[in-house]
Amino acid sequence: MYTPCVFTRSELHARGLNGRSITRAVEAGALLRLRRDRYAYPDVATDVAEAVRIGGRLSCLSLLVAIGVFVHQSSVLHVQLAPDASRVRPPGSAGTRLHWSAPSRVPAPLHAAAFEDVVRHAVRCQSPRAALATLDSLLHHGLLNRGQLAMLFDGLPQRYARLLTLVDSTAESGPETFMRLILKAIGADFTTQVRIHGVGRVDFLVDGWLIIECDSRAFHEGWHAQVEDRRRDLAAAAQGFVTIRPLAADLMDRPDVVRVAVMEVLGALGARGQRGHRS
Repeated sequence: MYTPCVFTRSELHARGLNGRSITRAVEAGALLRLRRDRYAYPDVATDVAEAVRIGGRLSCLSLLVAIGVFVHQSSVLHVQLAPDASRVRPPGSAGTRLHWSAPSRVPAPLHAAAFEDVVRHAVRCQSPRAALATLDSLLHHGLLNRGQLAMLFDGLPQRYARLLTLVDSTAESGPETFMRLILKAIGADFTTQVRIHGVGRVDFLVDGWLIIECDSRAFHEGWHAQVEDRRRDLAAAAQGFVTIRPLAADLMDRPDVVRVAVMEVLGALGARGQRGHRS
């Protein structure tokens, strides 16, 4: 996404195109003129083309989704615009989110905001839980480390500082972040990414006996995946563990329902689970 894909006229000249050949390429559809002095090849991503056409750069959730970072909800286009931007064109969609902010001093291509701006926009643009899931994803994928993240937070209002203390790079998916926050809220004793002999690695182990797996469509779709999950659950049960699998949709959209359900399981089976578990 950060590979240059939008060019100025002078950059096209450097590639060997003169004014006449640029005009011909545009007329033939081999080159797109997105706005004054901004050109792209026809295979340019639609979101990128629209962001540049408006007069800005792709940013926030739109760019994070494009590079595979977890985002809870992203149904609109996010575009960064400099405060002094001129000739800004109206967005093609009423739902487009325009981020009017001075770009950082970090060099950025013509089509995408600097990564530190993208992350700051994403933190401010989401609910605290969703923002934390995005931050976990950034660390898990190695796109940022904790030191770099701390520097990014220096450019955010103080009210966001709490999020930095809750980031956990062991979360392998957004639903895991939401589950971790639920367990923290109820004061549960839990460990993440635990390897159990004969079972494999589980997302959460609570109180030493309750396994919680955060199922999502991306990793648990298809009969083969379901068969493997059921075999793992049987292997865990044989050792005295109890396994529950809240749905990703419920974790993210109905966390209170999941919280109550987990508390009920812990209350109903807590003592029994501790007696039945074999270390």
